[in-house]
Amino acid sequence: MHSFLTRANAILAYTLSVCACLTFLCFLSTAFSHYDTDVRLRTFKTVVKNVPDYSASREKNDLGFLTFDIKTDLTSIFNWNVKQLFVYLVAEYQTKMNSLNQIILWDKIIIREDNAMLELKNMNTKYYFWDDGNGLRGNNNITLHLSWNVVPNAGLLPSISAKNVHSFAFPSEYTTSRL
Repeated sequence: MHSFLTRANAILAYTLSVCACLTFLCFLSTAFSHYDTDVRLRTFKTVVKNVPDYSASREKNDLGFLTFDIKTDLTSIFNWNVKQLFVYLVAEYQTKMNSLNQIILWDKIIIREDNAMLELKNMNTKYYFWDDGNGLRGNNNITLHLSWNVVPNAGLLPSISAKNVHSFAFPSEYTTSRL
């Protein structure tokens, strides 16, 4: 006859095996889902300033300011396996120093279809738009795109970028006024 510990070990091992199989089936049920949606981005006020950086060198770098609109419906992304979305706005541009610069300007966590309809107007950036030099003034190839990470209950953590992008240019002159 088996002891109590042997029986408890067998029950625990069987339970863990069943839970692992159910978790894998949960992952498979939504593994091939598409998490795309349409996004509309617009920028309004774009200003660039040349200000001292906070580093020890005290060199002047470009700091960009902009206001933007985001309109999208993310409710179609949610299914029973999606716990939350981490949504963020990325600016990409090229300078003489770097062939690719990427900066996150704004982000938001959306939990379980709670306010998954984004209709934001005249928003300021949440994070500073710093350049590590003077690459923003007169730059006309800045592209904004909205991206999101899908945080599932079980499975992979996909990172999705919207197909719609918005391009804009910073002015060719620095502004000296306070914002």
